[in-house]
Amino acid sequence: MSSDSGDDRREEARAAGTYPRPSSEGRSRNMRANRRSDTKPEIALRRALHARGYRYRKDLRLDLPEGARVRPDIVFTARKVAVFVDGCFWHVCPEHGREPTSNEWYWTPKLRRNVERDRAADAALKAAGWRVVRLWEHEPLPAAIDAVVEAVGTAFTEREFEATREVRRKAGGEEAGTS
Repeated sequence: MSSDSGDDRREEARAAGTYPRPSSEGRSRNMRANRRSDTKPEIALRRALHARGYRYRKDLRLDLPEGARVRPDIVFTARKVAVFVDGCFWHVCPEHGREPTSNEWYWTPKLRRNVERDRAADAALKAAGWRVVRLWEHEPLPAAIDAVVEAVGTAFTEREFEATREVRRKAGGEEAGTS
């Protein structure tokens, strides 16, 4: 999509009163610079995990049952672990998130929808058998690494246990059937 069509849509929304005018050109540049993926905390976490030998997919869209689509920041597909690195402002961090003071009529519902979408994504992933790790951008890197490593390791041992139990059940069932 070209930036012209985005600019046109924003101007139409501003005229309709559904999109706020930027308070300044500097603020507008600042907001445009916000990234959806490849944020500094996310990159730092990915680098640290990769250095420890973990392999993953980044920004992978997961099409879950019942039509839910989720795009975690880091995905361990074989282990079914989805990792999100949430920004304090955009996801309303209880420690650092704050109510917007400008254009609150626009930002308050938008941020509320972000939180609701996060909860819906978590529920859809869990219902599909995924383990969800949500980290705040301000969390120290060692703590974030530990949380991910623990989730990946736990998911592996749980799945390994289930697979072993299934093999034993089948082996026991086949033996019982031949006796």
